[in-house]
Amino acid sequence: MFRRRPAEPLERATVPWLLASAVATTAPHVEHQPHWLMAIAGAMLLLGCWLWFSRRGLPPRWLLSLIVVGGSTAIWFEYRTLFGRDAGVALLILFMALKPLEMRSRRDAMVVVMLGLFLLLTHYFYSQSIPTGLWLIASCTLLTATLIRIFGGAQAPAVIVRHAAILLLQATPFMLILFLLFPRINGPLWGLPQDAHSSRSGLPETIEPGTVSNLVLDGSIAFRARFDETPPATPLLYWRGPVMDEFDGRAWRAIRAGNLPLHTPRVEARGTPLAYEITLESHQQRWLLALDAPLTLPSGAVLTARLQAFSREPVRQRSRFAFTATTDYRFGRDDPPAMIDAMRQLPRQGNPQARALAEGWRQKHASPTAIVAEALQYFRRENFVYTLQPPLLGNAPIDQFLFETRSGFCEHYASAFVFLMRAAGIPARVVAGYQGGEVNPVDGFVVVRQSDAHAWAEVWSAESGWQRVDPTAAIAPSRVEAGIATALPAGEPLPALARIDLDWLRQFRYRWEAINNRWNQWVLGYNPDRQRELLRDLGLGEIDWRGMTALLATLSGVLLLAITIWALWRRPPQDAALRLWLAFCARLARSGLPRHSWEGPQDYAARVARERPALADAVRAAADAYVAARYAAPQPRALEQLAATLKLATRQLH
Repeated sequence: MFRRRPAEPLERATVPWLLASAVATTAPHVEHQPHWLMAIAGAMLLLGCWLWFSRRGLPPRWLLSLIVVGGSTAIWFEYRTLFGRDAGVALLILFMALKPLEMRSRRDAMVVVMLGLFLLLTHYFYSQSIPTGLWLIASCTLLTATLIRIFGGAQAPAVIVRHAAILLLQATPFMLILFLLFPRINGPLWGLPQDAHSSRSGLPETIEPGTVSNLVLDGSIAFRARFDETPPATPLLYWRGPVMDEFDGRAWRAIRAGNLPLHTPRVEARGTPLAYEITLESHQQRWLLALDAPLTLPSGAVLTARLQAFSREPVRQRSRFAFTATTDYRFGRDDPPAMIDAMRQLPRQGNPQARALAEGWRQKHASPTAIVAEALQYFRRENFVYTLQPPLLGNAPIDQFLFETRSGFCEHYASAFVFLMRAAGIPARVVAGYQGGEVNPVDGFVVVRQSDAHAWAEVWSAESGWQRVDPTAAIAPSRVEAGIATALPAGEPLPALARIDLDWLRQFRYRWEAINNRWNQWVLGYNPDRQRELLRDLGLGEIDWRGMTALLATLSGVLLLAITIWALWRRPPQDAALRLWLAFCARLARSGLPRHSWEGPQDYAARVARERPALADAVRAAADAYVAARYAAPQPRALEQLAATLKLATRQLH
């Protein structure tokens, strides 16, 4: 029957290291987890600090068990499950906050360290940015230092942290080999369907007053574009997203594809093709935000009848797509009549003033071009205001906007313009996307932000097909030419980045975003394609997962051998007396008398004398000779005397 080994008690001075590790690994989750949970976790960790500082006993286990049950129940009510990304992380945070309140042994301390290491991984479920990576490196160093403190005894904190940093530096080459050569897979780090991906999104699927203007205060990056040649001028940068062609009296949305004829558009390029690549942030939709108008698409993408570039699956992680496009084009002249007729449809009733205005234009002008020009002139002439803070609209939003408030954002103008065109009998639709972008002078990428979200119109004629008409340009031309910040009246709210007017701060932002872009391209974007490209550049050609695994194992073995040789070379030479003594102790160990690590030569000799009286004199003589040779003042023949004494004592073991 095996006897259970007693748990080694935990040193009191180790507890602050463990509490600091718990705080470092849980604190960043305050941004993603419910506030009530983080408040409970913070309170539990503060309680642990107070108990340690005041030298009070730990709370009873039954109380902790009640807190675990109550916390788990609350997490279930919050997420309606105890599984998945968010609920699983919440449980880990709860356990990490409570574990320091029952730490009594080294085994408990090891649980805290292991929980901390796992919690570090969970941070990448929510953010994979450079600051997150730096925080994780610092936290991993702290956890490693905590392990050293647990098993290495009392040392100066600076010595412990330096030792931990050296260990991580020694592991860095292995990390690089694993990163570069471990077979890559496409897909998110976390794979459960219900919460595998971020909920972040950009453009809405419907357009109504306020839907686009709500995005303008968001300065986050929607995507980056890198052109092979000089990027087009800002007024030509229209990035096409969802196309809305059905109006219910207030909102525009896309007609279901099954209700339209199947049709592949034919783009007639009249300008020079532009080759470019976009790095698209996750937006949970299938549209790829191609530059109007796309000529070639990435592998697996399709071009819809509305000239939208669609991927097979929603864009759920940062992805790169290569296109060619032209900004001077013509398309849609051969669209089916049924599709064109659908672009004239309006609700039977509503907005009578707008209908009457459009009917007057139709009677006045014979050509669609003249009606379009009349509508744009109307917007210029009637003192419309471009603003992010328009008045709320009621049940007849088009009439109220055109004849009462005359204040709105791009979606107001695009919606009203398309309504007027349809009321005049001209096929028209609303297009949402992004307009413009800022060239980062550091890396040359065109950066398009959520604040560049825009809505415009398209009208159709038999001669020209679909043509873009941007009514916002008639009201605030600077919006299209120079961006949102130049078009809004003074005092309007703007995204923080648009308010930056300091050159040094702007230059810092350029450099920081360029660094982030490199991180995205070469670290987060290191996908199977990039891996195969790297291996080809290294002359390895097309290599399958078996060859990659063999290469990974070989390089790891070579690296381990190199580190071992370096460690042996760096090891200080062993004292001759110590070498002789250790050999003698090994011989005694084979005889059933092993020396404990904490035993000095005299204590070891005394114990051997008690356990084997016949060896007492020989072992004492050996210990005395070793002490004299190792620790006493140097004697000319001390080492020879030690060797002779140990040899004589060894003979008596037989």
